[in-house]
Amino acid sequence: MDSHVPVLLDEALRGLAIRRDGSYVDATFGRGGHSRRILAALGPGGRLLALDRDPEAVMVARELQAADPRFAIQQERFGQLRRILEVQGVQHVDGILFDLGVSSPQFDAPARGFSFQHDGPLDMRMDPASSPSAAEWLGRADEREITAVFRRFGEEPAAARIARAIVRRRTAQPILTTTDLAAVVAAAAGRGRPGRHPATRVFQAIRLFVNRELEEIEAALAQALEVLTAGGRLCVVSFHSLEDRIVKRFMRDASRVDPRLAALPVVPASARPRLRLVGGAIHPGDDEIARNPRSRSAVLRVAEKLA
Repeated sequence: MDSHVPVLLDEALRGLAIRRDGSYVDATFGRGGHSRRILAALGPGGRLLALDRDPEAVMVARELQAADPRFAIQQERFGQLRRILEVQGVQHVDGILFDLGVSSPQFDAPARGFSFQHDGPLDMRMDPASSPSAAEWLGRADEREITAVFRRFGEEPAAARIARAIVRRRTAQPILTTTDLAAVVAAAAGRGRPGRHPATRVFQAIRLFVNRELEEIEAALAQALEVLTAGGRLCVVSFHSLEDRIVKRFMRDASRVDPRLAALPVVPASARPRLRLVGGAIHPGDDEIARNPRSRSAVLRVAEKLA
């Protein structure tokens, strides 16, 4: 079993408020840290469905599925949440957990190409069977598209300069490895913030774009609201501002009366709040950050479905 420990694990489990006979979804299985803790809190009648599009994560999950009849795994994007539950014959669940971003085993595997800290193929796909890879996209996208991706998904101030350098470099030699790309970006971007590699934002942007991560989050949150039972909990751990912005806005909007209809004498049911915020943003404590520096940017938000 992988030793990877999820960030804000105890806080996320408290946020789910698990009932022993409840039905839950771990929408991002990873290496199963959340799923195992959820199963430990469930009784014999409880059920847990996990999703992951990474085949390596699914292999780990299938071992757990074989050992525990309360647990099932589906290799799928969480943006397909509602369809997957329909196929499973499940109408509503009591809680859904999202742990967004890249897991440590993915990040630390050079062959997956997520990190400029390891020399490996420039891949970055959550599901290696999907397409295109990061190298394939960088090899064919024009300068304008590359610039737009770096600005939107990386908030990179030197996006245009870096995109121009990438296009210039690939005309002479394809950019096929993580260290190749990191070197091109560093030369074009100049010195970044102290303690931060200048390629950080570019790698984030390409990963988010190639995996359609932000679109998946938006689709999954809307579907989660539909499949949660009254009193069910939605817990989301995000790791950078673009993810957290989507989650925060979604929960805020769903917890308010639709402003377009708020002035009506009788607010229709469709415009009334559908979620109740449970506390505010939860961040890792100093001890967790000391144990796992990657946790420092994590944010957990929790909301409860209203009747």
